[in-house]
Amino acid sequence: MTSLADNIFSCFKLSDSFSLKDAYSQFNDKPNETIRARIYENLGIKFKRIAKGIYKTISDNQSCIIIEGDGRDLSFLKDNSIDCIITDHPWSDSKSNKGGNRSFSNYDCFRYTLNDFKEKARVLKEGCFLVEILPAENESNFRYLYQIKDFAEQNGLLYYSKVTWKKGNFVSNTGRKAKNTQDVMIFSKGKARNMRYDSKKSALLKADYYMSGTARMLPTMFDVPPVPINKKLHQSELPLTLCEQIIEYVTYENEIILDSFAGSGVVGIAALNKKRNCILVEQDKLIVNNICKRFSDNIFFEKLII
Repeated sequence: MTSLADNIFSCFKLSDSFSLKDAYSQFNDKPNETIRARIYENLGIKFKRIAKGIYKTISDNQSCIIIEGDGRDLSFLKDNSIDCIITDHPWSDSKSNKGGNRSFSNYDCFRYTLNDFKEKARVLKEGCFLVEILPAENESNFRYLYQIKDFAEQNGLLYYSKVTWKKGNFVSNTGRKAKNTQDVMIFSKGKARNMRYDSKKSALLKADYYMSGTARMLPTMFDVPPVPINKKLHQSELPLTLCEQIIEYVTYENEIILDSFAGSGVVGIAALNKKRNCILVEQDKLIVNNICKRFSDNIFFEKLII
């Protein structure tokens, strides 16, 4: 039987912190004194006190949560609670989705609105990164790609950089130009946080000094083959290697990554491989079940329905 301390830990393990009032509210069937006692008994074990009445969970293990719900509704997340968003939304663009390694014949596609980026900015921490996997520019989508940048900027998400994802030797000979790329578009919430180590200044000051930006200078391109069709769990599955590389540039270990259009769940696998936590959101019940099967042997995974 799961203990109350374990339940409190599970409830707040992906939160930056929680108060006694938060715990009382979540477990209102238990006396406040009992809840407080379980927290106090586990200080230094499951919980750490960071201020009067404020605590955080302690864990050497990362976890991934899959939520069956609408990825455009982030109301279940607190303001400034996410360290990074990495997502490949099912963009509505018939020409970009045709003839390549994507197929959305049975999936609801859409175009972002201003409110989508308002919500992304609300949940993202200051200085942290939003990573959008987007189609290469073509005659049918160039206005939409500009609109995405505009929506982001209107909500304080500043254009940081774009890196081409070259899909190895894969080439699709359709349309006006052979297709072999997508774009990894990166935004920061306000000025990018200081992640890049400055070796020269550190040596001069005899102390660690970090510059604004990603953990390392971004590459000219990500050269990673796509997932073979016969090994895909989802019609637009991203390669694990690509996700792992992106994660190492834009996050630190133990941080929380959100993928609000989870698809294959590969961002969650990459996050755990790189010792990050992850929240996956997916609205299609069948796809959610496939993700759960993918994580079936991982003890740091759980499913929620909202």
